[in-house]
Amino acid sequence: MGFIDSVKERAKADKKTIVLPESMDRRTWEAVEKVLAEDIADLIVIGTPAEVEANSQGLNISGAKVIDPNTSDKLQEYIDALVELRKAKGMTPEQAKTLLTTDYMYYACMMVKMGDADGVVSGACHSTANTLRPSLQILKTKPGVKLVSAFFVMVVPNCDMGSNGTFIFGDAGLEQNPDPEKLAAIAISSAESFSLLVQDEPIVAMLSHSTKGSAKHADVDKVVEATRIAKELRPDLKLDGELQADAAMVPSVGSSKAPGSEVAGRANVLVFPDLDAGNIGYKLVQRLAKAEAYGPVTQGIAKPVNDLSRGCSADDIVGVVAITAVQAQAQ
Repeated sequence: MGFIDSVKERAKADKKTIVLPESMDRRTWEAVEKVLAEDIADLIVIGTPAEVEANSQGLNISGAKVIDPNTSDKLQEYIDALVELRKAKGMTPEQAKTLLTTDYMYYACMMVKMGDADGVVSGACHSTANTLRPSLQILKTKPGVKLVSAFFVMVVPNCDMGSNGTFIFGDAGLEQNPDPEKLAAIAISSAESFSLLVQDEPIVAMLSHSTKGSAKHADVDKVVEATRIAKELRPDLKLDGELQADAAMVPSVGSSKAPGSEVAGRANVLVFPDLDAGNIGYKLVQRLAKAEAYGPVTQGIAKPVNDLSRGCSADDIVGVVAITAVQAQAQ
């Protein structure tokens, strides 16, 4: 069974309620039809009757619950709770009402905050900032986690590397230029996400243009220091660096360039030194190797909230809904 099919089966076994706030996008409704047909999750879509009518014509979406914030009987409760959450920032009831009725991501996050839903998937027609800002203001970071980061699950066809061709690439969606402490945190979170979603042992490579001192540069020093910090924080993890990508994944190269490493040639979690490398890397693998790319999946938020690429398909949304549901099961 492939990665996403396995995730869908796990989602079906303990169904969660996922909110989709982008009723103004046709792809959302196409995904709704597919999720309901496959019985992956219970769905709430936020939108006005006009938005529903304009974007869901011809689709069977009868199993979804549609909520119009303007007429919801929960609106006042959410206004009061949002004002309380943001009172230190001067939030007024009027401002809260405007946010909840015009920016559906705020309403979706309040649903999760108040226990009326388990997770949120957004980003098909909104930026990452517009997806994550309400999440961090309302749900905040998970206790003990230093930062929110994002990864892609990459499933490469006909590949004997990684975990049967499955990898996590992090951070490939959010943190622009992490310092060593942040890079170590990304590595640890990505390992935990791999364990949860792929259900295999994470083998973490801290990537660089250098392998074990083959090049000297401040960028290499950052990865070396991040590796040291991550090992100190989580000595139980199989984690090593700095490693070039081929040394991380190809057994013959790994044994030649980094003999004695328990990670070299076996890595399934690839931690990139910055967002440029991670984002370029995942897109190259997706397009050139015809890999399935699921994400950006966020890690570090107190409740599951996941972003989408604005170029996503309806099937991509379905996959991320299933991933979000499995993350919610682990809460």
